[in-house]
Amino acid sequence: MKSLIIALAITSSTLLNAQQMEDYKQIQEAVSKLFINTDTNNWDGVEAQFAVKVTLDYSSMTGNSAAELTPKDITTSWKTVLPGFANTHHQIGNIIIESKEREAHLFCYGTATHYLEDDNGNIWTVVGSYDFDLVKIDNLWKISSMTFNYKYQDGNKALVTKAIENVKND
Repeated sequence: MKSLIIALAITSSTLLNAQQMEDYKQIQEAVSKLFINTDTNNWDGVEAQFAVKVTLDYSSMTGNSAAELTPKDITTSWKTVLPGFANTHHQIGNIIIESKEREAHLFCYGTATHYLEDDNGNIWTVVGSYDFDLVKIDNLWKISSMTFNYKYQDGNKALVTKAIENVKND
């Protein structure tokens, strides 16, 4: 009887670990898809990674307060600048995930490189980390909060204005 109880405990533990691993994979994939779709201007794909309402906080970089937005609000804003670059490349790493059933938190480092030809330099890079909160909705992990923790930026900061002008002129 004692060996049966131990076997059941090991099996239960293994199942829980397998579910956690699957959740971790899906959580990381949701955040990765957010950045991949952003870099390819796949705005429907970006919106699909978000919950119905999202707290977006870039205050450490912009000084603007965090705001609760819809996925469409977010992409509408991002579309005013990001397509104006020839290329963007978001890279994340040092990912740490904590999850409990239907809620999760993902921390990661992030670097965003923006490329646009310009006589004063073609690259603008922003470096920091992110804190994401996610919720499980209909068995899919959705981002409910995204906070960027600004560290530094380098390169041609004027590229942002040029990118905005490019979008306006298209």
